[in-house]
Amino acid sequence: MDMDAKYADLRRAAEETAVVDAHAHDLVAAGSTLPFIGCFSEADGDALALAPHSLPFKRSLRDIAALYDCDPSLEKVEEFRRAQGLSSITSKCFQAANISALVVDDVSTLDKTLELESHKAFAPKVYRVVGIETLAETIINEESVVGSSWTLDSFTEAFVAKLKSVANKIVGLKSMAAHRSGLEIDPSVSKVDAEDGLRKELATRRPLRITNKNLFDYIFIHSLEIAVEFHLPMQIHTGFGDRELGLRHCTPFHLRAVLEDKRFVKCQIVLLNASYPFSREGSYLASVYSQVYLDFGFAFPKLSVQGITSSLKELLERAPIKKVMFSTDGYAFPETYYLGAKWARDVVYRVLSAACEDGDLTIQEAIEAVEDIFRRNALHLYKLNVFHEKTTSIDDNTISSSSCLGKDDVILVRMVWNDASGQHRCRALPAERFYGIARNKGVGLGIAAVGFTSFRDAPAVGTNLTCAGEEIRLVADMSTLLRIPWSRNEEMVMVDMLTGSGEASEYCPRNALRKVTKVLLDEFNVTVKAGFENEFYLLRKSFSEGHEHWVPYDNSSYCSTSAFDGASFMLKEAHSCLKAAGIVVEQMHAEGGNGQFEIALKYVLCTLAADNQIYAREIIKSIARKHGVIATFLPKPDLNELGSGCHVHLSLWKNDQNVFMGSNKYNYHGMSNTGERFLAGVYHHLPSILAFTAPHPHSYDRIQPNTFTGAYLCWGKENREAPLRTSCPPGVPPDFVSNFEIRSFDGCANPHLGLAAIVNAGIDGLRRGLKLPPPTELNPADCASHERLPHDLLGSVEALAADKIFHELMGDKLVTSVIAMRKAEIEHYAKNPGAVHHLIHRY
Repeated sequence: MDMDAKYADLRRAAEETAVVDAHAHDLVAAGSTLPFIGCFSEADGDALALAPHSLPFKRSLRDIAALYDCDPSLEKVEEFRRAQGLSSITSKCFQAANISALVVDDVSTLDKTLELESHKAFAPKVYRVVGIETLAETIINEESVVGSSWTLDSFTEAFVAKLKSVANKIVGLKSMAAHRSGLEIDPSVSKVDAEDGLRKELATRRPLRITNKNLFDYIFIHSLEIAVEFHLPMQIHTGFGDRELGLRHCTPFHLRAVLEDKRFVKCQIVLLNASYPFSREGSYLASVYSQVYLDFGFAFPKLSVQGITSSLKELLERAPIKKVMFSTDGYAFPETYYLGAKWARDVVYRVLSAACEDGDLTIQEAIEAVEDIFRRNALHLYKLNVFHEKTTSIDDNTISSSSCLGKDDVILVRMVWNDASGQHRCRALPAERFYGIARNKGVGLGIAAVGFTSFRDAPAVGTNLTCAGEEIRLVADMSTLLRIPWSRNEEMVMVDMLTGSGEASEYCPRNALRKVTKVLLDEFNVTVKAGFENEFYLLRKSFSEGHEHWVPYDNSSYCSTSAFDGASFMLKEAHSCLKAAGIVVEQMHAEGGNGQFEIALKYVLCTLAADNQIYAREIIKSIARKHGVIATFLPKPDLNELGSGCHVHLSLWKNDQNVFMGSNKYNYHGMSNTGERFLAGVYHHLPSILAFTAPHPHSYDRIQPNTFTGAYLCWGKENREAPLRTSCPPGVPPDFVSNFEIRSFDGCANPHLGLAAIVNAGIDGLRRGLKLPPPTELNPADCASHERLPHDLLGSVEALAADKIFHELMGDKLVTSVIAMRKAEIEHYAKNPGAVHHLIHRY
């Protein structure tokens, strides 16, 4: 039997375990001064310039390029990162890393460090570790009025009080003593020496950075006492690091005086960074001291493959497997988390399979070791509240390629897409097939399917799509993989449409949005953020005269407390599911129609916003269905009721700054020059945009004068009768606006195509320097000068057909097929007006 077949179960366990990253650092925001090349090396200055000539750099760059599907050059990787945006690449890296929990310390001093809460968008569980030196320096630098007034007693009292106040909110402590005064800690350091050390430190300039050994040792010992009291592990940096580290002073052997102090025999000490290059010393200490644990982060990916393998082998030479833990030591850039996880999986498999060959382990013992190293040890040590999945057994005949530590209870994976008619569709695959084959190779879809309409699953005449055409490959975007919150044994993932040669299909809505956002970024260095407001009706089943009817869930009014109370059990469940999916809800309330509600989502990068919008609709509809109710996003399910819109708020960003907002240099009704030109492009092309944002004949039953839907071609500041409204939310100075809203957007729209059309128009406005007319301050229905927007879909389609900029940027094939689909729907619903009522089940 060949090695791959012999250890297939072990490899699967190593590759697919949902890991606990037990030692990591904060990410940094886009625009941080930290150069991306720092992702690959701890060097700086002139030494960093030579990093590309190291083995780890060359391997890691290829790994990242493969993940991003771009050329393996630093320039192309950085170009991809800018085009996709921080949120998108972080999601992609974390999903690929398959991190189920993240333990993050607060010792980072890098530029534009993100808050801990920000990380919760990318990892299911996030926990904090407090750096004791960071806390001590913060107390002195930020909490003292007159630094020289500190005494050792007053400082110690403040430090201990602060540490105890957070002890129940964190999972561990961390010391960076190795970086400052070394690991030869004196557990009996005198108070006199510590007082002298504090006095010397206070005499230095601020901000204070503690380096005095006596004071360091004193802080360390007091921290250990608190760690014992609150049963918190203490992480200690050992070995490996930047040039600030005195390598001779950071061997873990220096800690023996602390380890043998009777006060601390119950305090769990975690030696970080594989103690490299002192891995054998760390292994020895873990074997003879019950309180010593090992963490092998940082070696991945900062060493060559041989270096990583050698380090892990040395750790396992003597140390109990139950004491060895995985971490990425990821920092600043999400790619460091991905690389750390990728190579940890590979090398753990190499080392454990070699141990099996040598007779040290059986295969089943090696699989158990995988779970211990990647999950179980950290869960136990840090007392983490993370769902614990069962272990893979090689004797289990039902084992699938998706099984093992986080995947083994998944039965089906839904591959989800939203077509050009705005309908949600999916292919559900058995988990073993998805993770074994389809995850990478995709599944086939007849190209005719991209031309299906809302009334018939057949391509519309004029799309030039037939069943004899080429096949599209639906390929999962693993950065969007989500455990379905309402169905524990299922996952869903968004798909991209690729051609047979592996290129993005011109018919792919997600790719259309990516294309135009890349043009916007390349030409103007601008990105777009978007937030959707979802209006929908809840309908319950009723019977009258032997016929089934769907009637409003209640008969209450706008923002009615009783309406909200009556549906709160569904809304709360929907909110919980949205939160589990990483989708932030800003508010929810009863709308003006009977049984109508709204859930508004927080703005994010527009490519992510479109994905979130599809998942949000899926969640809301599924939770309603679970309770025997229909949630429909149809624009006008009852012609006598108010319509349901899907208003979207958009803002423009450059280097993490909102550039839609005006400034003292340029302020046109609160907008910047960039903002005005972009919005002018949207204004100019609005009739064409409606073919994407109000894409159904039924959409125009909603867009009527005096209904807050935007029926006239105009714009206004805080004018809800205008289709384009600039907004000045709380916190924005009254002379400025932060974003604009498009109100002529509804739940029949594919969100990727709708946003792509808007960005497409904005690009034209920027290119041509278009100007806006004066804003409309009154109800445009009362102003004879205002032109009516297309009052039906045909008018929007005719505008789109004549609008060359959409064909140019979004692709002629896509626009041609969309026009043909819209015309087919116009004809069908004109002949069959009653068919609209069946659409409550489709939208």
